[in-house]
Amino acid sequence: MAGREGTTTPQSGSTSWTGFIKSISSFSGDLSSLTAPPFILSPTSLTEYSAYWVSDPALLVAPASISDPEQRAVAVLKWFISTLKQQYSSRNEKMGSEKKPLNPFLGELFLAKWPIAGTESALELASEQVSHHPPVTAYNITDTDKTVKLTGYNGQKASVSKTLAITIKQVGHAILEFPKLNESYLITLPALHIEGLVSGSPYVELDKHTYVVSSTGFVSKISYSGKGWLSGSKNSFTANTWHKDSPKKILYAAEGQWTGSFHILDSHKKEVASHDPATVPHPTPVVADIASQDPLESRRAWQKVAEGVKKGDMDLVGHEKTIIEESQRQLRKREKEEGREWTRRYFDRLDKDPVFERLASCVGEQAEPDKTGGIWVAKATKAL
Repeated sequence: MAGREGTTTPQSGSTSWTGFIKSISSFSGDLSSLTAPPFILSPTSLTEYSAYWVSDPALLVAPASISDPEQRAVAVLKWFISTLKQQYSSRNEKMGSEKKPLNPFLGELFLAKWPIAGTESALELASEQVSHHPPVTAYNITDTDKTVKLTGYNGQKASVSKTLAITIKQVGHAILEFPKLNESYLITLPALHIEGLVSGSPYVELDKHTYVVSSTGFVSKISYSGKGWLSGSKNSFTANTWHKDSPKKILYAAEGQWTGSFHILDSHKKEVASHDPATVPHPTPVVADIASQDPLESRRAWQKVAEGVKKGDMDLVGHEKTIIEESQRQLRKREKEEGREWTRRYFDRLDKDPVFERLASCVGEQAEPDKTGGIWVAKATKAL
């Protein structure tokens, strides 16, 4: 679920909204399996959400052209924070409220690309549902010049708190690489919760903290906070950057709103970078026409379901979802009978990832492969 802060539920759906709130207040387990009312459903599959890493193609590739590793670390921090609005708050602005995405099926794909302004290069994305139980999406983003590569995976488990906020724990991580510089960054994922459900004006807040850790030794910690009963602003954050050899020496500090503008200052309080999403266009990914897509690609596979969601026709949604789900059950049954497992197209499963372990050791992070069906990495020889 994600959407625009401060949007209220349409009055015509207020009765259904009240029923939905009552249903989640007594629900136990993962909310992804809960049937939601029409106005809370998104026509978009969760596999498409990997595209929000590329909120600004230029910012993603910019660090690759910076010669100084410390300045690259600052540029990566700026890029990462700039993605948060798209990733966690802007995904359904046109639809007007928080939306529950379609749950992907095993093997589902979303393929897209973004031209990089001023160059002949483009960023290309392969997003794949690599596990269904537990649900896990993996993604790989590279530019055609092979100067940047972002690979990661994440699973989500949603539950309801006593205050009727939806709490979402994300499991997984991303690795950003600049191959020509022989440099890697570990990016951990924030927890989040959705507030404002009772009032019918839901919005996302990020929880706790995330790390961005460079193989050159620079570490950034981003801490999230939100609006409290008496103080604070929605979607706020602070960040500090240091070198692992001198963890008490803060080199850079940042603060602002991850849905709004922010500034990065050096140790002398001089601004070295800033960002305002209101001034930056977010290009739409280029996706093949539905008719020419692979049958496993999200927009083709879910086309009729998405049409039903947009029309508010839940009979059509239920019918078409049943067709997809029954087909998947038959595939799993046949695989079990034949003693084989579904072959992932773009990703391999590992028990350990040396790159992750080396970078994670700086901040005490650990992988949880038992919660994500393994550690997922892009296949080395697979072209997008």
